[in-house]
Amino acid sequence: MKHLSIIALSVLMAAVMAVVIAYVDIHAWAQRPAAGKDPRERIVSVERGQRLRSTAEVLHRQGIVDDPLRFRVLARLEGLENTIQAGEYALSPAMAPLQVLRILVEGRVVLHRLTVPEGLRIRQIAQLAAAAGLVEAEEFIAAATDPEMARSLGIPADSLEGYLFPETYFFPGSATARDLCRTMVNRFHTVFSDAWRQRADQIGFSVHEIVTLASIIEKETAMPSERAAISSVFHNRLRRGMRLETDPTVIYGIENFDGNLTRKDLRAGTPYNTYVIRGLPPGPIANPGKAALEAALFPADTNYLYFVAKNDGTHAFSATLREHNRAVRRYQKGG
Repeated sequence: MKHLSIIALSVLMAAVMAVVIAYVDIHAWAQRPAAGKDPRERIVSVERGQRLRSTAEVLHRQGIVDDPLRFRVLARLEGLENTIQAGEYALSPAMAPLQVLRILVEGRVVLHRLTVPEGLRIRQIAQLAAAAGLVEAEEFIAAATDPEMARSLGIPADSLEGYLFPETYFFPGSATARDLCRTMVNRFHTVFSDAWRQRADQIGFSVHEIVTLASIIEKETAMPSERAAISSVFHNRLRRGMRLETDPTVIYGIENFDGNLTRKDLRAGTPYNTYVIRGLPPGPIANPGKAALEAALFPADTNYLYFVAKNDGTHAFSATLREHNRAVRRYQKGG
């Protein structure tokens, strides 16, 4: 009996030693980068719901870890086998396995840069999102023109036109079109402060009307110094009940515009033709930036009712039709 006890104890000690050796071996391996000739980063995708075994095999095929079994054991020893997050990761064979595991668990995914300039329309932003490798353009358009989504984000319209705030964003590859739209609209709500909402109410405009006016200002001039003056023209015309008569609104209302604005276009009965309708069009014609929104809220104090392009990026402003016609002859007709 004593002999059997000694054997059992010896077996137990051997087993314990084996576990200790294995534990020490795994953790020594966990600190040692894979032996690879090419240390450059690779993009590794982990799908949602992907099992640990599959993840380890993907890392092995990409040369990130040299032993997928040890990687799985390491994840289990660390209690992290069920916490790896889906996404795209920039990983390198020069990284130790434990570092790789922590990156996957913490979700330090690759972020795609999306820069949205001021004054773009939904379709143009959709093309940028597609070029950034985030979503298909049509997916973005579908999300941005979904009335239910607009209402869920507090937008009083059937689309998000005007509320996709221009800025540089960073999105993970797993982001959906709705994620992109939601982030941009939330940014708009952050920028359009309570003080601005109070200002809109003070001058007799809804937020939607201010965004609409700002989008027109954005399309009419690229000169920061002119925005407030352009705004004053539109405010003065609205106050007098005059038509805005601005080309960008007409263009917005033309499906598949070919770049040639004709006299016939200016007479077309679309809701966006401000040569025909009075007041603002039914919604924004682009997505304005902060400066254009501010100009719409705080126009310059002028008596201007007209402006005409001087063909150098700036405009000539006039208070009377006579002055305006003289400016048109000078700058547009070579008179």
